[in-house]
Amino acid sequence: MAIFEWRHRRRPFDGGGTRRRRFFSPLYSRNFKRTILFAVIFLAIFPPLYFHFKLRRIRQIVAQKCDWLHHPPLVCAHGGDSTLAFPNTMDAYSFAIRSLVDCIEVDVSRSSDGVLFALHNRDLQRIARNSSVQVGDLSMKQIKELDVSEIVKGTLGSSRIPTLEEALALISNSVRKVILDAKVGPPMYEKGLAQDILSIVSTMFLLALVLVKL
Repeated sequence: MAIFEWRHRRRPFDGGGTRRRRFFSPLYSRNFKRTILFAVIFLAIFPPLYFHFKLRRIRQIVAQKCDWLHHPPLVCAHGGDSTLAFPNTMDAYSFAIRSLVDCIEVDVSRSSDGVLFALHNRDLQRIARNSSVQVGDLSMKQIKELDVSEIVKGTLGSSRIPTLEEALALISNSVRKVILDAKVGPPMYEKGLAQDILSIVSTMFLLALVLVKL
């Protein structure tokens, strides 16, 4: 009778002296793979989405702060280009138009006989070399005789003070907006000055272009 010797493979013992069984259940393996798959999908989708919306928000903030770049303010020349010519002269307006400004502001005062001129009291005092004279002290003839070429050299040949109509005729077709600054002051404090300005503007069909400032 053959004698067979059974030899059992020894299994490792755990700390308590019992043998451990090493195995991976199919369920455990599927859950692990599923977790890895979800993690990969999450990392593939979430970061791009996060940065997409983050950058879009940043662009919105920048667009709000820089909206003026799409709607820039008007560049307005006060009295025309007074760096190259005497303010509120035809020369000053011509230089401003050549500089392609969007807007020109014209100072408007009335002579003693009621004619509206593109003239500021401060500028008149420089021309007349009299610190107390006002536009309302002089007649149309006296203002027309004023010559600023002695004050500002290198004029274009239009060194006289223009009337409001002359100034508007020159600049109205070259700018997007005209601001008329009505100078209300002594000696008559110019009652009805704004209405007279609007009357001229209306007669020249420039109501849509002109803004009157008091």
